[in-house]
Amino acid sequence: MEKNLRQTPSDCIRVALFGPESTGKTTLAKALGTHYKTEWVPEFAREYLQQKWDTKKKICAQEDIFPIALGQMELENKYVLKANKLLFCDTTLLTTEVFSRVYFDNWCDKRIIEANKENHYSIYLLTNIDVPWVADDLRDKPNERHEMFLSFQKALETRKIKYVLLKGTHDTRMNTAIEYINSFL
Repeated sequence: MEKNLRQTPSDCIRVALFGPESTGKTTLAKALGTHYKTEWVPEFAREYLQQKWDTKKKICAQEDIFPIALGQMELENKYVLKANKLLFCDTTLLTTEVFSRVYFDNWCDKRIIEANKENHYSIYLLTNIDVPWVADDLRDKPNERHEMFLSFQKALETRKIKYVLLKGTHDTRMNTAIEYINSFL
């Protein structure tokens, strides 16, 4: 596996927010970080792709996938050193793999696939599509939300990764997540 895609070893419990675009992952990651008084890792791809859109009016291409993965792991490794007991990850390399496979006809960089076999998150919180779609420059699948959700769910189930489904209002999602995380602790 590519060295730069490895997680920095830590006793910190890594919590992955996982799901399609516009399902509240960032909002939940921030809120859970605040609730537990710890760090949350932002999504590297958002800033990277927004900058690409702003300067070139181009969307994600295959050559962007590996730099996005490197940037995401760099952020995660930076924040895990500052976190206390829990680290909330707005995204993961598995998210990058799912999006890559959807957008590029089942293709993903082999280094990312290998990293996903090694990297580990203690808790996966799968975000449902039952929240309103919020459009922006980067989101482009408002009519394919169900299919996207199934792609994320399948990625977890194929790998036999246990997850908790977060659905309903923000408060309901927070309560479900907190209850599960507390039982894990």
